[in-house]
Amino acid sequence: AGSLMTTKLSQPQSTLAKSLTSTSTNAPYFKAVESTEIPPYLTNCPSNGLCSRLPPDCMTCNTNYSCVYGKTATFDCKVKPHVHCVDENNHEQENFTINMTCQFCWQLATSDYVCTNSTNCMTVSCPRQRYNATCTVRDHIHCLGNRVFPKMLYCNWTGGYKWSTALALSITLGGFGADRFYLGQWREGLGKLFSFGGLGIWTLIDVLLIGVGYVGPADGSLYI
Repeated sequence: AGSLMTTKLSQPQSTLAKSLTSTSTNAPYFKAVESTEIPPYLTNCPSNGLCSRLPPDCMTCNTNYSCVYGKTATFDCKVKPHVHCVDENNHEQENFTINMTCQFCWQLATSDYVCTNSTNCMTVSCPRQRYNATCTVRDHIHCLGNRVFPKMLYCNWTGGYKWSTALALSITLGGFGADRFYLGQWREGLGKLFSFGGLGIWTLIDVLLIGVGYVGPADGSLYI
């Protein structure tokens, strides 16, 4: 009886083992299906161009730890998957070298990257206010480290107010508060209007303050 029970119990286990084996054998079939999704960097990678002139997003380069800061150094690079490029002899290649200045991306000149702007800070303040910007290196510039980095920048946005217009209004119609109205300072403008420019004293003071740039737009932006 004991052997009979053992035989009956072993049959379902054997069947279960076969089903598990069958399932695990077929599993790789589904994993072998490759995704046809195009990598986003391919849109910026010209096909069959010189490898050394590819944008940085199209290649992966090894760090040259022997490079001297500020000096030109050689870096070993490899194209990313699905990127096709050639050498000077028009032969397709994957591994190549490029020359670039040994410096981190955040150390580049301001003309080599683009930063976000902020309209929530005051440009006319003492000391000048700064804001947290996110900067991105331009596509054709090579550098070390992250190509997107944070940076503290001075407020430098403008609302479209012209310094020449404000000064002209202050000289000609400053007694009626036209300069303050133009700059969006309505309270000061009404004060000058009903006091006839502070009997002329306020008008002269505003001409000087606007002339040196001490009085600016009410929104805190820069003159243009």
